[in-house]
Amino acid sequence: MQALNQSVAVGPMGFSIGQLLIVLAFVIAVLSGALIGRRHRTPTADSLFTLLLVALIGARLVFVVRYWGSYAGALSLLDIRDGGFDPIGGLAAGLGYAAWRLWRTPRQRLPLGGALLAGALAWGLTAGPLLLLEEQGRPLPNTPLTTLAGDIIDLPGLAEREDKPLVVNLWATWCPPCRREMPVFEQAQDEITDITFVFVNQGEHAALVNRFLDEQSLELDHVLLDARTALGDVTGAMAMPTTLFYDAEGRLVDTHFGELSRATLRQGLERLH
Repeated sequence: MQALNQSVAVGPMGFSIGQLLIVLAFVIAVLSGALIGRRHRTPTADSLFTLLLVALIGARLVFVVRYWGSYAGALSLLDIRDGGFDPIGGLAAGLGYAAWRLWRTPRQRLPLGGALLAGALAWGLTAGPLLLLEEQGRPLPNTPLTTLAGDIIDLPGLAEREDKPLVVNLWATWCPPCRREMPVFEQAQDEITDITFVFVNQGEHAALVNRFLDEQSLELDHVLLDARTALGDVTGAMAMPTTLFYDAEGRLVDTHFGELSRATLRQGLERLH
């Protein structure tokens, strides 16, 4: 049975449903603030965009501090393509700025407070049902896959043989973020022996995948082929790369959409223990 879609592909970019719901909630907050602010002749858009920026910076800073040892230099700290944000840090920073703004600007209290309330309600009414429908804990799909040698295999069979947690990466050779994160996975595979890393290519043939691995000098242990992209349909992962984290019992414990860095991979691995 096909899973509920957890991501959306927009051209070459992929977004999780949760990210899109945050954008929707922010748009509703801006529109509500504009309507209430017009009535009170007090604009709120600048304050809302500043609040969003403060929340993003706070979320990134807290994440970087938590995983400081996984970053190689200043450029990697600034590269937010890995999705490395701490939600609690961002929430704390955003609420702190909102409280300060409401205290310093009495005229904005009603329109800005109304905008924040509208945004919070929009997020709660959309993200709440999504969390109830979220399929965390669902078992490994038994979708037939093919090894580079042409043998048929499935993930439950591989998990039973390895008897370890599984990290399953859905990727393709044409996908730039997939290519960038491969060395991160290769290093993790070599350093971490109590977790099995599986790389399921989506929609490409063995000759192309082998040529890519040779050209990039990548040595990956478990490279599988999903010619019909059936695994992406079953797991609801419509954008690449997508990484699924399964515990030793074969239950899904985390999903990461988009490129992984050493820090975001470490974050996902922590949830397997």
